Amino acid sequence: MYKAIIIDDEEMARTLLQGMIAEYCKNIEIVDLCRDLPTGVKSIHKHKPNIVFLDIEMPCHSGLELLDFFNDNEIDFSIIFVTAYNHYAINAFKLSAVDYLLKPIDVEDLKNAISLFEKDRMMNKEKYVALKENLEGNTKKIALNTLNSTSFVDINDILFFQGDGAYTKVYLKDAKIVTISKGLKNFENMLIDSPVFFRCHKSYIVNINHITDYIKTNGGSLIIDKKNEISISSDKIDVLMKKVGAYKCL
Repeated sequence: MYKAIIIDDEEMARTLLQGMIAEYCKNIEIVDLCRDLPTGVKSIHKHKPNIVFLDIEMPCHSGLELLDFFNDNEIDFSIIFVTAYNHYAINAFKLSAVDYLLKPIDVEDLKNAISLFEKDRMMNKEKYVALKENLEGNTKKIALNTLNSTSFVDINDILFFQGDGAYTKVYLKDAKIVTISKGLKNFENMLIDSPVFFRCHKSYIVNINHITDYIKTNGGSLIIDKKNEISISSDKIDVLMKKVGAYKCL
């Protein structure tokens, strides 16, 4: 049995989530309901929960400030954010590898969030720092999850993504290559709002800041960081040229 706390300024939202957990997540015990962040901080110290269901938009304090009240050695709980953010802002959660539930909460989403918690109970403060930065509207970091670890990479350090079936290889400036067990479409969806990434080919997403040359022969290709040559589809060339021109004018 896992102990959990709900922090949300809306009484109805707290009660609804408590009822859903009681009915569908029998291994979760709600030990407290908190109406604001200061009350939640006190409750965490008192009850030592395994999970905190945390609303983000609350009066006085944002839920994103929670970890500011704890030393690193005190953070032995996982956070599942509960948010009414729109789907564009949700990309910030995906980029940061942070668990979240979108209001109104879907039962299957709740079950999946609990299942993910049970599979990976490791706490990493860096992903919440990344979330704060990404929610500011200017994507800065992306979490790259491998089987053994999670790397938080600055967006500017990514050269390009290469799709390989159900896997994606991420090429970085330091010549490191990270292999992720997710398809290229997953990253395209996550980066849809970023002005610097472009799907130039069915197998590639490129960081346009690292394009050094466009080769017109043999169907067309791009030189990335002066050393990596990747393909570009013929129907993408004009779109890329406009995107690069528009970005450089910002």
